[in-house]
Amino acid sequence: MKSIGTLYQSGDWKGEKHVPVIHAPETVKSGEPIEVKVIIGEEIPHPNTLEHYIGWVKVYFFAEDAKFPVEIGNYDFSAHGENGLFTEPNITTRFTTEKSGTIFATSYCNIHGLWENSVELKVE
Repeated sequence: MKSIGTLYQSGDWKGEKHVPVIHAPETVKSGEPIEVKVIIGEEIPHPNTLEHYIGWVKVYFFAEDAKFPVEIGNYDFSAHGENGLFTEPNITTRFTTEKSGTIFATSYCNIHGLWENSVELKVE
C-alpha cells in the first residue's frame, strides 16, 4: 500500500521554486497573535499559466504534545490566466497558540506534484 506522505517533495527553497517558503517568528509569547506568510517561488518565481500553476497551499500547526496537526487554513488559487487574471501563490494568515510546535506548509503544482516545508515555533 502506498502512503501519500511518500509523495511529498522538499528541498532548499532558494534553488527550488516549488518549496513553500514559511515566514514566521521563531519565538512568541503565549497567546500572542502569530503572523505566518507562505510564498511559493520566493527566490525563483513559479510560473502561473493555464499550463503550469500552483493550485493550493495548506498550513498546519502541530503542537509538541499533540496527537496530530491542526489545519490552520486551506488556500486555493483559481485564476491562472483566464481573462488576463493571474493569482499569485502567496498567503498570509494569523493564529494564536499557547504551545510550542511545528508549522507545516504544503503545496500542489499541477505538473510537479506535492511539496512541503516546516519551521519550528517556540512559545514562551
